[in-house]
Amino acid sequence: MTAVNSAPVVAAENPWRNAQRQFDEASELLGLDPALRVVLREVKRQLIVSFPVKMDDGSVRMFEGYRVQHNMTRGPTKGGIRYHPRVTLDEVKALAMWMTWKCAIAGLPFGGAKGGVIVDPKTLSVGELERLTRRYATEISIVIGPESDIPAPDVNTTPKVMAWIMDTVSMERGFSVPAVVTGKPLSVGGSQGRLAATGRGVMFVAVEACNKLGRSPEGTTVAIQGFGNAGSVAARLMAERGFTICAVSDTGGAIYAPGGLDIAALIAHKARTGSVSAFPGTKRIRDAELLELPVDVLIPAALEHQITSENAGRIQAKLILEAANGPVTPDADAILERRGITVVPDVVANAGGVTVSYFEWVQDLQSFFWDEDEINARLEKVMHRAFQETWEAAQAHHVSLRHGAYFLAIERVAEATMDRGIYP
Repeated sequence: MTAVNSAPVVAAENPWRNAQRQFDEASELLGLDPALRVVLREVKRQLIVSFPVKMDDGSVRMFEGYRVQHNMTRGPTKGGIRYHPRVTLDEVKALAMWMTWKCAIAGLPFGGAKGGVIVDPKTLSVGELERLTRRYATEISIVIGPESDIPAPDVNTTPKVMAWIMDTVSMERGFSVPAVVTGKPLSVGGSQGRLAATGRGVMFVAVEACNKLGRSPEGTTVAIQGFGNAGSVAARLMAERGFTICAVSDTGGAIYAPGGLDIAALIAHKARTGSVSAFPGTKRIRDAELLELPVDVLIPAALEHQITSENAGRIQAKLILEAANGPVTPDADAILERRGITVVPDVVANAGGVTVSYFEWVQDLQSFFWDEDEINARLEKVMHRAFQETWEAAQAHHVSLRHGAYFLAIERVAEATMDRGIYP
């Protein structure tokens, strides 16, 4: 038996400190009671698990994983699970906090949670990935459940991964528990519209933001960093609305076509080749260049810490939509605000995924399912309200959209905390 340890790579920026800083800045502007600040700026529970997985060659590897619950004052916690070689506990804590605010802004009866395993799933066979998933699910089963904490897909996890988690928990409990996770295949209690929900929500917000800024989708150019599920769906739906998608990137590279990309053909190209790179009629550029292109709208849809104090001064887009979680650091936020660049924060822009996850959870609990048109109509209503309330809060307090969003979220979670009181 051999053991190979997976060690996280420490990022230059600490996402947890950034998340706390964003909260502290908003709390200070709000004048939030100090007693509430100390409660809301910390996570409620953090579970660290180390577990063995038997590999195809008979060896055994040890993996480390996390499940963090930030706050459950407004209901059970909700948040995705990511598989990535650079997952850290601090990253997962930050993501859990952001989920709390995201759910509150969208008006969902959830708190925030997040999970992750330090692994590059591309190096695993399907069998190894399933065994890792089922063992991780068993390890965190002590804290997840339909009434306590409901995971969902995130970076490098899929509906199939969610099906394995749902099946593992169901086998351990002796009966089917479809509501333990969302983002599942339709065959085991998934929801219509869930796979496209995050990207569709980004599209709805893009249209709303352009309307507020006096822009029409027609003639508005867009660059999207990250052409995974969220980025590719946002690109397709925005193109259908009239936006011109000029540049996209994925792990294989970045491409640029000033006159616009044929998104349907690009999606087919990626499905065939595995990457957007080498798409005919485009110029190959560095990923860092994509962020600084002369476009109207920039959509970071990859990972956190992409726009920092180092490159914020070179961003040319006038509107940034955070499809990823935490792609703009607090220092960069300040620079962008001084330069008059509008940033629609992640807790608003990418709330489509958790919103349809909520719809899926409700459908599973009542064993009654809606069609896709109803799902999309309900999603548009939630996204419109969340953006509108954020915009109005920012205007009323003369602050950025991020601070406006945080004002809404913190006030709602603080109100619930005060109404429930501190136990015992």
